[in-house]
Amino acid sequence: MLLRWLPKAAYGIVHEATRHLLKRPVVGIVAVARTPDGRLLLVRRGDNGMWGLPGGTLEWGETFVTGLGRELEEEAGVVEHEVVRVLGAWSEPMRDPRFHAVTIGVACNIAPPVKPPKNRLEILEARLFADADVPARLAFGAEDIVKVARDGPSGGVLE
Repeated sequence: MLLRWLPKAAYGIVHEATRHLLKRPVVGIVAVARTPDGRLLLVRRGDNGMWGLPGGTLEWGETFVTGLGRELEEEAGVVEHEVVRVLGAWSEPMRDPRFHAVTIGVACNIAPPVKPPKNRLEILEARLFADADVPARLAFGAEDIVKVARDGPSGGVLE
C-alpha cells in the first residue's frame, strides 16, 4: 500500500486533504471529564485561544473508548479515565468551521493530568476548573454539551 511508505507528517496532510475532498462528515468524540472533587477538565486551543472540551476525530479502526483515551492523553495528559455515559450526538454543520463533524459527547471521570499536552501548537494548556470558573463561551459551541452533562440523564441528545 502506498500510504505505508509516506512519512507520518505527509500522511497527516493527505488524510486531512482527503477528508475535505470527500465532503463527508467526520466522527469525533469529546469528553466532559471531571476529577473526583468535581472539577471540569478544559483545554486551551492553539488555533483560536479558546477553552474547550478535550477530544477530536476518531482514527481509522479506532473505537470511541480507545479514541477518547488517546485524545485525553494527547491533549490533556490524562492517563486514567472511566467512561460514565454517552451524553448525546451533535451534528450541526457550522459548529466547527474546519469541517462538518458529528460529535459524540461522553461524560467521564478522570484522574488529574500528569503530563503536558503532546502537541503544544494544537493545545496550549490543560486546566481543571471549578463549575463557577468555567468560561461562559467554549470552543466550537460546546456549552450545550457541558449543559447536558450538568443537567443529568436526559435520554441522550440528538442535534
